[in-house]
Amino acid sequence: MEASEATGHLILLFQVLYVVTALGTMVIVISENRNPLKTISWVLILLLLPLVGLVIYYFFGEDNRKQRLISHKMYKKLNRRSIERRELLEILNPPVEFKGLVNLLNHLKASPLYGGNSVTFYSSGREKFDALFDALEQARKHIHIQYYIFMDDEIGCKTRDILVRKAAEGVEVRLLYDDVGSWKAKRSFFKDMQVKGVEVQPFLKVAFKFLTSRVNYRNHRKIVVIDGKVGFVGGMNVADRYINGVGAGIWRDSHIKIEGKGVAGLQTSFLIDWYSARKEFLTSDTYYPVLEDKGDNLMQLVTSGPVGQFKDIHLGILQAIANAKESVYIQTPYFVPTDSLLQVIQMAAMRGVDIRIMLPRHSDTTFVHIASRSFLKEVLDAKVSVYFFDAGFLHSKMLIVDNSLTITGSANMDMRSFEHNFEIDAFIYSEETCRKAQDIFFKDMEQSTLLSVEEWNKRSGIEKFKESVMRLFSPLL
Repeated sequence: MEASEATGHLILLFQVLYVVTALGTMVIVISENRNPLKTISWVLILLLLPLVGLVIYYFFGEDNRKQRLISHKMYKKLNRRSIERRELLEILNPPVEFKGLVNLLNHLKASPLYGGNSVTFYSSGREKFDALFDALEQARKHIHIQYYIFMDDEIGCKTRDILVRKAAEGVEVRLLYDDVGSWKAKRSFFKDMQVKGVEVQPFLKVAFKFLTSRVNYRNHRKIVVIDGKVGFVGGMNVADRYINGVGAGIWRDSHIKIEGKGVAGLQTSFLIDWYSARKEFLTSDTYYPVLEDKGDNLMQLVTSGPVGQFKDIHLGILQAIANAKESVYIQTPYFVPTDSLLQVIQMAAMRGVDIRIMLPRHSDTTFVHIASRSFLKEVLDAKVSVYFFDAGFLHSKMLIVDNSLTITGSANMDMRSFEHNFEIDAFIYSEETCRKAQDIFFKDMEQSTLLSVEEWNKRSGIEKFKESVMRLFSPLL
């Protein structure tokens, strides 16, 4: 009898502790003044999933933005030093139609307007890696390389071999990889590079990586800077899938090479991330050489992440779509828009702007894919044209506005990219580059199916319910 009473008391004590902990966690979530939808989602999880909800919150929900990776003071110091090293004495006049956008982005995070750039597009992994390897082989002073995913497969090993060889030649080689994004690669793979002269640094190391594949906050940027003169940025990581494709077909992605003064923007982003991860302050003239004009493209390199007050890329995209006069073409693997983004897309479409959104028919992330589908009826009803890419997995992140603005980089059209991840996008002001981007988009349209309202309404009740349920959790995906 005594034993059973003791067990009962322990169970009661556990229940009381759990309720107190759960209620305390809810109070913390509410007091953080997050997006109300996100707050409601976490409260639902904590209420409906006893114990499991606390575990999920521990790994995915804690708001650590106040635990600064880099102080605002140090960020401004690094950015100011970088600007002082650049050739920014010229006065550049932005295109009249984008003057407000340029000013907004420059005000948000001192993203200056760079002139004299050439831009080369790569729409396949083979093209991108051939160009990247050729550029790496030409390195004479330094290589800065940063990826969310850096695998130890065939393409990863080939990249490693080049980096190790260049380090042996006396080139400074620094590699920054995300500790969660690259968790499937063996630690010995990175240690071997370190031993052979490559400076290797993981970004935000975490325990239990297999439980935290989408944990806050990850560095999703893909940046390469070579001798401060050539840069690469876009959506492709280092892994065989970007060349070999996936079970559903090809892996369609977008990446660009920049030559010209805009490379300084990529360099600044890398060096700030390097400092935040390694606490090594690098602002030598070596990393900011005098750069010649290589083309006519004007551009801004815009970064965003969880440490700032504003969501720079998100606000820039909102401004670009709100000001669109003729057309907006969007490619994104995940479409989980914020309320403001959804509304600005609907308003633009209803006032006559040609809005086209291209999504993959099949995705690599089931829950996000289901949540994405829940938003499609709302854009279809606003006369937005939605296309499903059928030839494989569309991972391209590109937005084309009015034949003269192209936005491309690492950010997806989802809340995680806008609010939680460290991202970088190039805002390119050029009619010629816009035509190249449009050519890629139109070519992809040939391998896509236009979705009709009638077809979409025929979905089964079960499908619609699943989408509605996942949409409840869209702020957390």
